[in-house]
Amino acid sequence: VQLQASGGGLVQAGGSLRVSCATSGIIFSIVVMGWYRQAPGKQRELVARIFTNGDANYADSVKGRFTISRDNAKNTVYLQMNSLKPDDTAVYYCNVAPYTGNVWGQGTLVTVSS
Repeated sequence: VQLQASGGGLVQAGGSLRVSCATSGIIFSIVVMGWYRQAPGKQRELVARIFTNGDANYADSVKGRFTISRDNAKNTVYLQMNSLKPDDTAVYYCNVAPYTGNVWGQGTLVTVSS
């Protein structure tokens, strides 16, 4: 299984970023996919997940600001992040959702400056 997140960077508070995660080794079209993040000194948390029919749900902390989407033809999941806050600073990862295992791909760092 490969999970390659990309698109992170440094952005000012109030700005936007779109991160992507290309996957291989899973039957992407039939799994629920999620975006997780891990801030310094904190546990990894699930912030958004998208079902196979396109329905999505979000953690309260990002609801109304983040949008998850998926492209089954490209085996890729996206996270559009708007109105970013310094508290959104973290390494962002994708994986199936829910997931409690130890196989995590390379995340992408998002840093939001105040």
